[in-house]
Amino acid sequence: MIRNVIGSVLALLGAAGAVQSPFRSWYDDRLGRDYRIQDLFGGISDASSAVMSSILLPFLFAALVTLVGIVLRSRWIVAVAGLVVLGFTVLWMVRQGQEAGSLSVGGDGAGLRYGVAQALAGGVLLLLGALVMSGRTRSARRGRSAEPYPVPADDRPDTWPPTQEPGPSSHTSSTPEPEPDPYTGPGRHRAPASDEDTAEFPAQDEDPGPYRPGHP
Repeated sequence: MIRNVIGSVLALLGAAGAVQSPFRSWYDDRLGRDYRIQDLFGGISDASSAVMSSILLPFLFAALVTLVGIVLRSRWIVAVAGLVVLGFTVLWMVRQGQEAGSLSVGGDGAGLRYGVAQALAGGVLLLLGALVMSGRTRSARRGRSAEPYPVPADDRPDTWPPTQEPGPSSHTSSTPEPEPDPYTGPGRHRAPASDEDTAEFPAQDEDPGPYRPGHP
């Protein structure tokens, strides 16, 4: 975490220095924003340039890439921003050397000026910030996948002792059970249905009374 903070501060300083450098002198008191972006590919000319179409444009792009890299905590994106700043600065130096015949640093205002040094320092700070940053940790990259899988919910109640699952009993018969006879009065026990046609008298429940010796 501390490394990411320090690296982000270095990267922000580098991006700010790179964006500010075109507003300073680059060569023979000529400001960097006076160099057109197409002069870097076709050769340096004396034509002046608008601010947004000058060498400031790639530096603004590098600053935007730096902000994205800091937010995402990606050291590689910050490194790309540093390479953009250094690449365009070195390309300008090559084109300016071809135009002037040589590059020199003079104390009388001739040759390379502070703007070039500031752009180079900004690119170096961006690369240094990318090296210092630790980047995103493995758990942060994986996000929620780093958490253990949740246990699936169980709709069944947690009871103890476990209750018997409902289902057919092994002692039940496939035939339907006879319905109980609602009549409980005298003569409840009748002869079977098969004997009703042959029985002369229906069977009745009679109370014989208490047993008396000598009497039938």
